[in-house]
Amino acid sequence: MLCSIILPMLRQRKFQILLGLLAGLVLAVGLYQVPFINSRLAWRLDNLRAEIRQWIAPPSEQVFVPGASTAAPTLPSPGVTVISPTVDESAAATPTTLAPTLEPTPTLIPLPERIDLKGAQFYVDQKNRWNYCGPANLVMSLKFWGWKGLPGRTDDLRDQVATVVKPGFVDPTKSFIDRGRLDLNVMPYEMADFVMEYTDYSALIRHGGDLYTLKALLVAGFPSVIEKGYYERDTQGKHTWMGHYLFVTGYDDAEQVFIVQDAYYQNDEKPRKDRRIKYDELLEGWRSFNFLFMVVYPPERENEVLNTLGRLSDPVWGYQRALQVAEEEVLSLRDIDLYFAWFNKGTSHVQLQQYADAAAAYDKAFAVYASLGSDNVNRPYRMVWYQTGPYWAYFYTGRYQDVINLADVTLSTPSTGPTLEESLYWRAMASYAIGNTGPAVTDMLESVRLNPNFAAGWQRLREWGVSP
Repeated sequence: MLCSIILPMLRQRKFQILLGLLAGLVLAVGLYQVPFINSRLAWRLDNLRAEIRQWIAPPSEQVFVPGASTAAPTLPSPGVTVISPTVDESAAATPTTLAPTLEPTPTLIPLPERIDLKGAQFYVDQKNRWNYCGPANLVMSLKFWGWKGLPGRTDDLRDQVATVVKPGFVDPTKSFIDRGRLDLNVMPYEMADFVMEYTDYSALIRHGGDLYTLKALLVAGFPSVIEKGYYERDTQGKHTWMGHYLFVTGYDDAEQVFIVQDAYYQNDEKPRKDRRIKYDELLEGWRSFNFLFMVVYPPERENEVLNTLGRLSDPVWGYQRALQVAEEEVLSLRDIDLYFAWFNKGTSHVQLQQYADAAAAYDKAFAVYASLGSDNVNRPYRMVWYQTGPYWAYFYTGRYQDVINLADVTLSTPSTGPTLEESLYWRAMASYAIGNTGPAVTDMLESVRLNPNFAAGWQRLREWGVSP
């Protein structure tokens, strides 16, 4: 008798508890959609998901192992534009077989001991924005010349740039800032294209820069944006290697420092205006991006810029110079710096359209990478987020499976999931080349969904006869 009374009561109690839990879950989901609550909780949930993802598959432990060539090389066809690692579309031309021979460097003209272009007055940070290093630095370089923003726009200058270079996929439940957070990197060519297409100014990008060139540009009145590696705590609090842009606005030989405007700071840190960075420190970080720099300038002053650059006014000369530096450094550097040197050698060969040599250099780089300590500091697992040269080298030497394997590894490393449109693009290209058209179309469609302004992806879809 007692059991017949208690058991139904227990069942009813369990049902009430379950009903209460479901009601609480529905209420929590509903409250989460309220904008001011969502804005406070979304990033915490994102961080939790990222930590779980990185705990299950630590990105620094994902290692790409190059294989061997399995197909005949497929070189770019003349007149076909494909995504380029820099602003120029060098791979659309017929590959060269020999690069120009460097002539001896002329005697350098003595420069003033110090220059300060007062860049702090143009300072813009990237705080309260997702991955806004590129837009923030581009805004600073444009504000220096008096840019006021896009016609008819009154919103934040950073967002005006970002709507073009990292628009994000359209989700009506997300703000523009949230939509753009999955784009983890803005390429240098994307920033230069913005300057050329959306402003009255001009921009150029060069590889193979050096400290003297940065100083000479400053003496002539032209600040520059450089891309370099550095070590910082990421959004999960892990000390790790990342790529970063800096706006270079001065130098001081007495202190052996450059004066830079650093857009990155977190929490209660002070804005990094007029940050002083030692020559050696800047050079070491700059190495990981093949000594790349970008100059924004009024078009009527182009001759001044080119005259200041000297032989670097010719981008091919810059690629060859960067190659020469890399060839010297692979003989003298060790560990992670040796990895960067081999990677730079591959990048310079790609820019010179010497794809077989590039592939061999990247093979060396990835072998060094595999030998590094398997932690966030020793293994710069974000490298291919920023520089896509290995895809070029392997694709245009017929190593399609290596392209796919490298993309698989690279796409496994972001805490946000596979959100790198360039890696999706190249995996699609390689899949299509070996006849796997289904996965190719899926990846290419995803690349343009993530970045609706991704011109290369749209071009390939048109060529394949695919409509979203």
